[in-house]
Amino acid sequence: MTDVPEEASTPGIGLVLAGGAARGAYEVGVLDHIVHRVAEDLGYEVPLDILCGTSVGGMNACMMAAHADQPRGRVAHMVSVWTSLSVDELLRPAARSIFDVARGLLGRGTSILEVGALLDPTPLAELLTRSIPFERIDTHLRSGRLRAVTVTATQLTSGRSVVFVQRRRAHPAPWPESHQVAPRAVRLRAIHTLASSALPLLFPAVRIDGRYYSDGGLRQNVPLSPARRLGARALIVVNPKHAPAAPGHADGDELHRVRDESPPNALFLLGKTLNALLVDRIDNELDRFEKINAILDAGTRIHGATFNDALNRELGYEPNAGLQRIDVVHIRSSINIPQLAAEYVRHPRFHVPGVLGRMMKHVAHADTISDADLLSYVLFDGEFAGRLIEIGRMDAQANHERLCGLVDNAVKRHREER
Repeated sequence: MTDVPEEASTPGIGLVLAGGAARGAYEVGVLDHIVHRVAEDLGYEVPLDILCGTSVGGMNACMMAAHADQPRGRVAHMVSVWTSLSVDELLRPAARSIFDVARGLLGRGTSILEVGALLDPTPLAELLTRSIPFERIDTHLRSGRLRAVTVTATQLTSGRSVVFVQRRRAHPAPWPESHQVAPRAVRLRAIHTLASSALPLLFPAVRIDGRYYSDGGLRQNVPLSPARRLGARALIVVNPKHAPAAPGHADGDELHRVRDESPPNALFLLGKTLNALLVDRIDNELDRFEKINAILDAGTRIHGATFNDALNRELGYEPNAGLQRIDVVHIRSSINIPQLAAEYVRHPRFHVPGVLGRMMKHVAHADTISDADLLSYVLFDGEFAGRLIEIGRMDAQANHERLCGLVDNAVKRHREER
C-alpha cells in the first residue's frame, strides 16, 4: 500500500456526510470499508480531499480531516469514539432549560432564541473537544493533504444555510452568497460542529459572532452543493436515512395503517417533527447531476472532447469552472435504523438509569410497529453504534465495485489533466 503519487494527491474526490444524530455511526462503517477494502484493491490510499458534513456528518468529517495523515488510523479512532459512547453520559436532561423552553413558547420571559432545550450540550461539547484536534485541520490543509473542509449550519434569523468553509486559501469566499446559502471562511473549531449539530428542541442554538445557529439539516442535510462548488469531480455520499417503503408495498402500507388508526403520542410526534425538519433533498440533487452528466456526455459524443470547455466558455465561465461531469456513488442504509433502535431498546439487557431511560423504554414498547424515529436520533450507545457500523460496512461492500471505479477514474482523470 502506498500514498497516491504527488501529482494525483488532490483529484477532487468529495466525501459528503449527511446528518442524523446517533445514526451517524453508520457513516463510520462505510468509511471503514473505503479506507481498508477499497484502498487494498486499488493499491493506494483513497485520496478524500474535500470533506463536507452536516450535523453529525460534520463531526465525522472533522474527525476525518483532523487525522488526514493517518488514512486508516483515523477511522479506527472514529470506531473507538463511537463504540465507547454512553447514553446516560452524553444525553443529560437540562431541567432548567425545559422550564425556559416552556416559558419562551408561551411568550414569557426571554426570547425563544435565548432559551435552551431539553438536553444539556456540555457533554457533547466535551466529546468534540476531546475527540477532534481541530488545529490539525489547519496543518493538513497547508500541507496539501486536504483541499477543503466544510460544516453546514442553519442561521436561525434568516433561515439560510451557512457553510463554514476552511480551505488552503481563506479568502475570497469560494462562491457568492445567495438568499439560500452563505459561505463563511473560518478556521473550523468545536463551536462550528456544535452549532451544526444543535437539533431543534433537543439541543440549544449556538451563538457565533452574534448570530444564532442550529442544526444544518434544517435546510441542507446532505451538503452536495458545497462539495461541488469547491471543485469535487467525484462524490461519495453517505446517508444513514433508509429509503422508505414504496406506496403499495405491504410492509409500508401496514405500518401507516396501524399508525393512522392510533392516536400519536408526544414523543412519536417529536420524532416525526425532527424527520420533517431535517430536510433531505438528495434525490432531487442527484437527479439533476444525472441530467447534467447526460447532456455533457451527449455533447462530447457529438462534438468531441472539446465540447465541455467550449460550452463553458460560451456560458461565460472562467477556465476550469462551470458545468462539469460529476460521478456519484450514493450509499444509504439498507436497514430501517429506527426499527432497529426500537428492537435494541426493548431488549432486557438495555438499561439507562433515570427518567431518560424510562422514556426510551416507553417509546420502544409503546408500538412494536412504530418507526421509533426519536430513539434512532438519541441512541448514542456504544453497542448500538457498533451494530450501525457493521451495517455501514455491509452496504459499502455492496457498492464496492462502484466505489473502486469512482476513485480510480478520478485519480486517472486528474493525472491526465495535469
